[in-house]
Amino acid sequence: MALFFDAPWFEAKLAERGLSRAVMAAVAGLTADELALVFKDQREVSAGQVAAFAELLGVSAAQVADRAGISTPAPGAPSAADANLAALERRVALLEAEIARLRGGSA
Repeated sequence: MALFFDAPWFEAKLAERGLSRAVMAAVAGLTADELALVFKDQREVSAGQVAAFAELLGVSAAQVADRAGISTPAPGAPSAADANLAALERRVALLEAEIARLRGGSA
């Protein structure tokens, strides 16, 4: 796994597709200056930007994350966001059940 942004890899992928950094910046919603900071490993990329880079370059998001020096969770391991979402879904289900019970009791 790359521990830093692998600029030569990204440059090679862009060149393979005949694309420029300007196009890469545009698809990721970055300015040219912001993308330059990414290439210098001075700015992190978001999950959405990883996905945009992957689609543009025709590679997997995991490859982009690896080459961008992003630590990714092990496949199948739930992330903190997944755990939070599951907890919220459980709470909503309990609330909906309680509302249904109360409505049924007052009818």
